Amino acid sequence: MRPGWTLCAKLSGLAFAASLASCADSAESGTQPDAEQEVWQKPDVPAFPGAEGYGARSKGGRGGRIIRVTTLADSGPGSLRDCIETLGPRVCVFRVSGLIRFTGAPPRIRHPFITIAGESAPGEGITLAHGGGSVGRTPLVIKNTNDVIVRHLRIRNDRVGDERGSEDGITIENSSHVIIDHVSASWARDELVNGFGNNNFITISNSLFSWGIPKHDKCALLASDPERPQHFSFLGNLCAHNGDRNPDINFPPLSCVEVVNNVFYNAQSEFAEVWESYGGTPVAIVGNTFIAGPDTKSNAIGIVRQRIASTGPARVFVADNDFIGKFLLKDHDLAEITLDRPDCPLTVAPASPQAAYARVLAMAGAFPRDALDRQVVGEVERREGAIVHSPGTIPAIPASRAPADTDRDGMPDDWEDAHGSNPDLPDAWKDANGNGLANIEEWLEERHQQLTGGVRSSSTS
Repeated sequence: MRPGWTLCAKLSGLAFAASLASCADSAESGTQPDAEQEVWQKPDVPAFPGAEGYGARSKGGRGGRIIRVTTLADSGPGSLRDCIETLGPRVCVFRVSGLIRFTGAPPRIRHPFITIAGESAPGEGITLAHGGGSVGRTPLVIKNTNDVIVRHLRIRNDRVGDERGSEDGITIENSSHVIIDHVSASWARDELVNGFGNNNFITISNSLFSWGIPKHDKCALLASDPERPQHFSFLGNLCAHNGDRNPDINFPPLSCVEVVNNVFYNAQSEFAEVWESYGGTPVAIVGNTFIAGPDTKSNAIGIVRQRIASTGPARVFVADNDFIGKFLLKDHDLAEITLDRPDCPLTVAPASPQAAYARVLAMAGAFPRDALDRQVVGEVERREGAIVHSPGTIPAIPASRAPADTDRDGMPDDWEDAHGSNPDLPDAWKDANGNGLANIEEWLEERHQQLTGGVRSSSTS
C-alpha cells in the first residue's frame, strides 16, 4: 500500500478535516520514490470496473469528499478549478453540461487522490478549452502528483495560444498512478497527449486524439526526458489525422511499455516511433491497426526504429498488427531489435486487431460523442478526411438539468431509491447492495454504461 493512501483517502468527518495538512504535504512532495520501487500487480480493486493497464491501481478520489461542479465558470465556488485545487481525496461530479473555458491560466492537478468523473455530467457532457493568447496553455495538466483518474472529458484547443510548446491537449508530468480513460482531444499545437519527466504506472485508454495542428501535429509523446524506468500502457485509443508520433515511444531500459489494440489513421510520415535516445525502449506493440489515409505518404513507415542520438538498442516485441494501405510497414532496421517475446508480460489479453478496430471505432473517446468525434470516426471508416492547419469550432453544448440529488452525495435521488441507498443521507462510500463497489462508484459505472450503450440507468439526465 502506498504511503499517504490510508491517511488521505479513508478518513471522513473531523478526522478527514484534520488530515488535510498531511494530504497537502503529500501533494507537494509526491510519491515518486515509492512509485519507483513498486512492482505492478493486477489490482484487487481497480480504479473503476474495467480499468486496465499499469494505471489501473490508481485510487483516484476513493473514500474522499464528493464535490459538485455546479458552474461552467473558470473559477469560484462550484467550479471545476475549485474542485481540482481542493486538498484531500475528492471526486468531482458535474451538475452542469457545457463548455468550461479557462479564461485564466488553466489549473494544474497537483494535489493527489482525485477523480474527475465526466460521466456524471447531464446531457451532452463537458468540454474543456483555454482562452488563447497569454493563457492559451494545456487545458488538462497533471503535475507532481499521484492517484488521478480522469474520464469522459473533451478537450478542444479552439483558440491559439502564444507559446506552441505549452499547448498540449493533456500533459502528465512527474506523476504516478494516473489513468486517462474515454477522453477526447483535438487541435493541440504541441502533442495531443504528452508524458514528461518521471512518470510511472500510467494508463491512457479508450481515448480519441485527432487533428493536431501542423507543423507540430503529433498524437502522443508517451515519454520525454525520463530519468528512471516507467510502466506505461497505451490501450484501445484512436489517433487520427496527426502527421507523426502515432505514438512516440522513448523510454529508458527496464521500463515496461505496452501499445495494444489501438487504431492509427492517416499519419503523414510516421506512425509508431520507437526511439533509443534514453538507452533503448522496451516495448510490446500488439494487436494494433495502422491505416493509410489521404495524407499518408507512400514512404511513410508503420513502425519506425528511430536511431537518432541512440545510446543503446531498443527491445521490441511486435505481434498481430494490421497494416492497411500503401506505406512501408516496418523499418528495415527493426528486425535487429525484435524479440520473440516481450520483456514484460502484457497486463491485458490482446484482442485481434480486427476485433479491436471495431471496438475502438465504437467506443473510443468521451461520451456522449460530439459532432467532431463522430466526424473523425466516420472518416476512419470511409478512409476520408485530412490533417487540418487551424483549429475548428467547438460544437454547441445545450444546457441540461441534472437529476435531483437531495443529500448532495453525487447520486440522483431516483437512482438511490432504486438501489437501496438513502437519498436523504450522504452515503456515497457505503455499499448498499454488498457487491464490493461503493454506491458512488456503482452509479458512475452505470452512468458510463448508459453513455456508451451498455446497461441503461434508472435515473434520467
